[in-house]
Amino acid sequence: MIDAYRKAGAEAGHSPETLKVGIHSLGYVGKTEDIAIDTYYPGYAKMFTEIGKERGWPPVTKDRFDAQNSHFGSMVVGNPADVAEKIIRHSEALGGISRFTFQMDAGMNHQQLMSAIELIGKEVIPLVNNTHSI
Repeated sequence: MIDAYRKAGAEAGHSPETLKVGIHSLGYVGKTEDIAIDTYYPGYAKMFTEIGKERGWPPVTKDRFDAQNSHFGSMVVGNPADVAEKIIRHSEALGGISRFTFQMDAGMNHQQLMSAIELIGKEVIPLVNNTHSI
């Protein structure tokens, strides 16, 4: 889809630098990977099991969650270094992205969300910016 977007943009006369690509992903950042997963998984499992009932999906399992959150999976749940690495890997695979947004509100409380936002601002963004130009 991104290749088609960039091709259509070029054909319409837009320079490649002006064609921005962003990613929106389920994710959460904790001080450690275990904290992130232990905080995020219960709400995620509850929410997506309920959605699945409406849409015909099977209930969420921890194994399927782990697969989606694996090195090449679509979810971005982990410690700041792992999350930054995954964002950079996604950017490189897609030919560069201009932004990344997290869908974090899977049953977390205000303090948990604020902690993740702080880690994103203080640790993830500097790691991404110092390693890779998004």
